[in-house]
Amino acid sequence: MIPICLVTGFLGAGKTTFLKSITRRHIQRRLVYLVNEFSPRDIDGAIVSESNPDVVSVPGGSIFCKCLVTEFISQLQSIPVRFGAIEGLVIEASGMANPGVMASMLRETRLDAQYRLARIISVIDPGSFHKLRLTLPNINAQIIASDLALINKTDLYSKAQIQATEDALRSLNPGIQILHSVHGDADVELFEATASLPVVRDAALAPCRDPLYATVTLTPGAGIDPENLRQRLQEVESDIYRLKGYLRPNGGSVYVDYSKAGFETRPAATARLPVIVLIHAGAPTPQTREFIAWLTA
Repeated sequence: MIPICLVTGFLGAGKTTFLKSITRRHIQRRLVYLVNEFSPRDIDGAIVSESNPDVVSVPGGSIFCKCLVTEFISQLQSIPVRFGAIEGLVIEASGMANPGVMASMLRETRLDAQYRLARIISVIDPGSFHKLRLTLPNINAQIIASDLALINKTDLYSKAQIQATEDALRSLNPGIQILHSVHGDADVELFEATASLPVVRDAALAPCRDPLYATVTLTPGAGIDPENLRQRLQEVESDIYRLKGYLRPNGGSVYVDYSKAGFETRPAATARLPVIVLIHAGAPTPQTREFIAWLTA
C-alpha cells in the first residue's frame, strides 16, 4: 500500500519551497510528487521537477473541487502503473483546497485498497495567516484536517508573532503537532506510522466556481520588470491573493511571486517564456482591471 503525505497551506505560505526541501532530503528515496495548481498554467510542478523528475501535475483548480476531482482520481489510479513500486506519494494541494474530503474520497473510489493517507501537513506563514483566516474559511479547514502544522519563515517574525500563531493553531486543532522552519527546510517524517489524523465530518467537494476567487493567465508586456511590478502591486494588494510567473526583463528569465506574505523575485533556473498567473477577488475592481491592462500592455 502506498502512503500519502498531503501538503496544504494558503497561497504564498511556502508549500513549493517545502516540497523542494523534501526532494533534497529524500533524493535517494523512490517518491512521486503530485502538484496541484489552482491556475490552468503549471508553474509549481515545473519548479519541483527541477530537483526530481517524478512529478505529476494537475493544474486548473483544486483537486478537491467537483471539476477536477475526476482528473485527480485518474492520476492516482495511473501512478502505480506509470511509476511502479514507490515508497510514497507526496501531494501538494492548491492553496485554495479544503483537504477534509481526502479520506472519504479514497474510501468512496476504493483507492484505499492502494493508498493509505498517512498524514496531512499544513504550511503556515504567520504574516498572512492572521489576516486571511477570518475571511477565507478554507485556511481554517486546512488546519482542522492536519496532524502537523509547519510554521514557516520564522526568521521574519518575532517570538510574540510566532507564539500568537501557535495559539491560533491550537485553538482550531488542539492535538496538532507544530514545527518551525526557515525556507521550508524541516526534517519531517513524511509517512509517520503513528500519526493520528483528525476526524473531519461533513466535508464535501467544493463547487467548480468559487465566488471568492478568480484566476487568469496573462502574457506580461516586454517593459515589465520586477521593481515596477512590485510598485504597481501595492496599489491593488487588497484585491490580489497571488501573482506568480516569469518576466523577461533585458532578455533574462526572472521568477516573481507575490502573496499576502510579500513579494519576492529570483533568477529562473532555466529560460522561461514570459507568463503571469493572477488570482484575485472574484469580483474584480476597476483598479484590478486597470492593473491587468497595464501588466499586459
